Amino acid sequence: MLKAVPRVVGLAVVWLVLTGCASSTVRFPNATPAMPREVPGQVYRPEGTGPFPAVVLLHGCQGVLPSTRQWGRWFKERGYLALVVDSWAARGITEDCSPASPEVMNTERFDDGVGALRYLQSRGDVDRDHVGVIGWSNGGAFAMALVNGPSHQRARQRGVLMPEPGYRAAVGLYPGGCPSLIGELAVRPLLVLIGASDDWTSAGRCAEMAASMRGRGADVSIVVYPGAFHYFDVEGQARTFLSNVVKDDATGAIGATVAYDPAADADAHRRVSDFFGYHLRRQLSMAPARVEPRVASDRHAEHR
Repeated sequence: MLKAVPRVVGLAVVWLVLTGCASSTVRFPNATPAMPREVPGQVYRPEGTGPFPAVVLLHGCQGVLPSTRQWGRWFKERGYLALVVDSWAARGITEDCSPASPEVMNTERFDDGVGALRYLQSRGDVDRDHVGVIGWSNGGAFAMALVNGPSHQRARQRGVLMPEPGYRAAVGLYPGGCPSLIGELAVRPLLVLIGASDDWTSAGRCAEMAASMRGRGADVSIVVYPGAFHYFDVEGQARTFLSNVVKDDATGAIGATVAYDPAADADAHRRVSDFFGYHLRRQLSMAPARVEPRVASDRHAEHR
């Protein structure tokens, strides 16, 4: 949902490294010109001195969930420094899904993502040239925007500059925003993972976006999991119809289904591992392959 909220003056970056702890709390200014907002985050840091490749994690409209933190730990265990960005805590809200929730301007979450990259590049234990971004649902829309060329151009017109070399690669899990990006162009590798039964964000529109971008030279892949719904990676999530979430801002349509899918979850983790392993570390558990759109023999359809 997209509505302006008051801004506060950003403060200096605070880096609190708690040696031996599972994670540490940080605060950094986002990239909004003139009056940057202070954004809290949680850092999951591998053991060792680094510098480490890093991944920024952008939550969905329900905010930072236990599953978001679990992904942070998962990245840490694989040698990445992970930063979970809490855009809602920065604005004093807990969710942005319901019709009554405060709306946040698109530019604000984009600026949070730029600020997160600047913060990571300022750390001596981060490989500043190898930072990726991953987002879920609403956060997936901004993960895609952060590697979208026209989004960068619009940001520059507002005085927001993406620090070089920018995000090296992006992943969107059941991302929003695909229809608005059909005519645009990712300038870095992008992977989209979504359920065919998702009735909150449309797999069909995301496939249309991926095909349109690929047709103009972008490195975009999409995997569609038959029978999987929104939150397919949220372990233990029972199949539930959420009756008070906005699934279409344009029409005001309400209600969506969420459910865990262990097979889709396992495949998504493997693909994220390979995708970032290749683009951030040049490591793979299996050789990459470009294939024509097909229905795979296991459980998913892949389009590259």
